[in-house]
Amino acid sequence: MPPFCAAQTDHLTAFSDPSRLWGNGIERVIEEAYRLFFKTRIIDGRVFNIRMPFAENHERDIFTDTSWEFLGSGKGSPQMLWPVIEDLIDSASFREYLDVLSSGREQVIIFDLPAQSWSSTTDLFDIARMKAGSYRGLPHKPYVLVNGRGIQESDLYNYLYCVGHVGVDCSGFVWHILSYIGRHGGIDLGGVLSRALGVPRGADASYYAGTSFFNSRSSHIIPVDDKISNLRPADIILFRGRDGEMAHAAIIQSINYSIGIIRYLQSTDEAPLLERGAHESFIYFNPANTGVSLSDPSLTWTQRRFAPFPGEKDSAFSGDGERYRAYSEHGGGRVVRLRPLLSIIDR
Repeated sequence: MPPFCAAQTDHLTAFSDPSRLWGNGIERVIEEAYRLFFKTRIIDGRVFNIRMPFAENHERDIFTDTSWEFLGSGKGSPQMLWPVIEDLIDSASFREYLDVLSSGREQVIIFDLPAQSWSSTTDLFDIARMKAGSYRGLPHKPYVLVNGRGIQESDLYNYLYCVGHVGVDCSGFVWHILSYIGRHGGIDLGGVLSRALGVPRGADASYYAGTSFFNSRSSHIIPVDDKISNLRPADIILFRGRDGEMAHAAIIQSINYSIGIIRYLQSTDEAPLLERGAHESFIYFNPANTGVSLSDPSLTWTQRRFAPFPGEKDSAFSGDGERYRAYSEHGGGRVVRLRPLLSIIDR
């Protein structure tokens, strides 16, 4: 069977109708936008629910003389990226990759991001070192140990990210969800914000809507007191970096005040292996006490943070809660709201 067969998978969907779970409010609209970052496909005889990888320019070029860019610079839309991903999965290189993964032999896959290539070795010394935790990879050359028993979801992610250079970064992910909300309500968000974003005539606004804009003093950005009682769907959660600037963005999809759950969505590669890329995350709170800040340690943030590839240096934070509270000397995390979407969200 070919690695990708669209005719066999047209009838497959990754999820059921969003309205069955989320009704017809803003939560459903955000959920619809989120599901655009997933595709169900048959690969090597197995059904895979493919999630859009995370991809950020210059994330891994620290030890290289030249830099490289991901397709769309991490700002590409799902509509632009999925046809490219399908072509990658149908390529001869991917077929060779599948053969190695199904060879029945343990091997080490060595990815070369600048060259957009991969190689493999069955050297017993290399395999033993990986098993012993002696990682030989570099940021631009990740090493991955595989067991030869067939492709796994993490193997597919590794190929799309390292060889295909496809994916979306955190702010690109948030922007596309916000844009989807705008389109649903009849607003061209890129057009409305083009001047505030400094978009040149004829350019795509998504390439200019970075985390720095969400953290800006623009009149289009509304700071929100991050008490749980003040939050609403489509609010943007910002996580600060060590330099005081915001380094990561996520978006709230729903808040269940009766049982105490906030569901937020994000794209990041600092996550459990099977959650790298676009994924959902949760915050649990006491429904009887909604006056607490998101930085309150009584809240339970379930999202854990790990190195993007096993063996690499772990994230500086154990989870999103710790990351949100970090750098309190600079103000810690914050929440903002996009003014042009208020009327749509209210409806």
